Amino acid sequence: MTNWMLIIPFVVYLLCLLVFGYLASQRLDDLSDYLLGGRTIGSGVTALTLQSTSMSGFMFMGGPALAFQQGLWALWYAVGDFGGGLVNLSILGRNLRRITEALGSLTPIEWLEDRYPHPSIRITGATISIIFLAAYVFAQFIAAGKAIESISGLPFLHGLLIGAGIIVLYTFVGGYLAVAWTDAFQAIVMAVGINIILIAGIIEVGGIGALISELSARDPTYLSIWGQGLEHAGEWGVVVGAVLIYAIGYMGLPHAVVRHLSMDNPDTAKKATIWNVFYNTFFVYQPYILGLLAIVLLPNLNDPEMAIPQLATSLLPSILAAVVLAALMAAVMSTADSLLIMAGSILSRDIVQRFGSDNLTDDQMFVWSRLLVLVIGILGVVVAAIQPPGVFELVVFAFGGLGTAFLVPNVAGVYWDRANWQGALAGMIGGATTNIIWTSQNLQDTTAVHPFFAGLIASATLLVVVTLVTEPPTGDAISIVRRARTSGTAPSGTVQKSARSLAPEARVIGEHLAVNKTVPQSPDQSVATGHPTDD
Repeated sequence: MTNWMLIIPFVVYLLCLLVFGYLASQRLDDLSDYLLGGRTIGSGVTALTLQSTSMSGFMFMGGPALAFQQGLWALWYAVGDFGGGLVNLSILGRNLRRITEALGSLTPIEWLEDRYPHPSIRITGATISIIFLAAYVFAQFIAAGKAIESISGLPFLHGLLIGAGIIVLYTFVGGYLAVAWTDAFQAIVMAVGINIILIAGIIEVGGIGALISELSARDPTYLSIWGQGLEHAGEWGVVVGAVLIYAIGYMGLPHAVVRHLSMDNPDTAKKATIWNVFYNTFFVYQPYILGLLAIVLLPNLNDPEMAIPQLATSLLPSILAAVVLAALMAAVMSTADSLLIMAGSILSRDIVQRFGSDNLTDDQMFVWSRLLVLVIGILGVVVAAIQPPGVFELVVFAFGGLGTAFLVPNVAGVYWDRANWQGALAGMIGGATTNIIWTSQNLQDTTAVHPFFAGLIASATLLVVVTLVTEPPTGDAISIVRRARTSGTAPSGTVQKSARSLAPEARVIGEHLAVNKTVPQSPDQSVATGHPTDD
């Protein structure tokens, strides 16, 4: 039966997002605006969009489902997630923002090639990114279809088409600025919605003490750190992977790393960490606790991923249930839009322009970027309609693939000057391949090692070993990275001033000015004035 008290507020919410996407599109002046919001994003929005875009529908469906099935063991993921944004901003935030502006990098993949100058870095990075970003989008579309199905009573396919259509449309129109600001708004909606249902659930069950007692009475292993039925007893390799995938995995996600590139200045990262910790306090653990509540309150639940929607509709008045379900869709949409804009950015900037024509206009770049947004959207609907593995499995697979491919090259690129393109390439391929093999062959069961942990070890080992047995990096990139990393502010000069536009033009101007100087400049002086020269 259709519940209009649920549907009407939800429709209004979706329409507001479309309006915002249109308004944001009116502020697009160039490609930097579309890809990075013109590098104007402040600390509060940076922190909120980082969290909302990283947490996704997993937090409203995958996380509660895992807790429903495994009990307290699921909180290992929450432990890592609580500090993930803080670790990301602290380690990469300021330095990566300085370095990418000095290099003129507009995408996370472009940054990698600027740091490790070789075409294979861009080709491999772009390919890995688009594949895993697409898989991540598919998971969000599945979550969207289920959410709308629970709200409206419509068939799953109809809900899928509505949710995917809204996401693709406002991403298509508004670009990164729309994504960043709507993500920040949706992060607030997510936190409010999750805490409303949490309070209602705790009251219904009689308090936390009563919840623990009920879980113990049903099965004491629900309260074990090894999972229901002690499934993971002694498997520290699985536990470490469950913690690390979200504790450090954000540093490998292109759609998370791009948040560093878009900050208005490097010091934004400091303030963003405060916002990040504050927000996580009110959001990260709550979904898992709701999964535990569902064990008691919804013992006959057929689909564990529907725990929060079922709790919302059974415990809350319609208007409050609508807020919770809007929060679920906010989680889905805030991630899916970022994934789509990131994939489009990679196609237009890192493939078409890099290997096609440097003379493409911004309007032509917009077309290519939006084309991939549309293609992935269509493929996402088709794949989600078939309903492959659940949201949890797809998110962990995609998150792990991106993290194991790019985390180590990103960190090494900032802090290890000896790291070269051969090592970075080996680390990217080795990490992603290991994650795929470990997941597809279900090696976690036989090795007691989490796929992310296995991929991380493979990536780090290969990057270090291959780097040390090959020649050190050459060229201006290392000097620029070193100076940007150690400077109090981003390097001054033409490259910095032109970083809001395209890097090739900045470098051409820099070379022209350097050539016309009456006193020749040394390489170090060239770097100091922001005018790197090509080898």
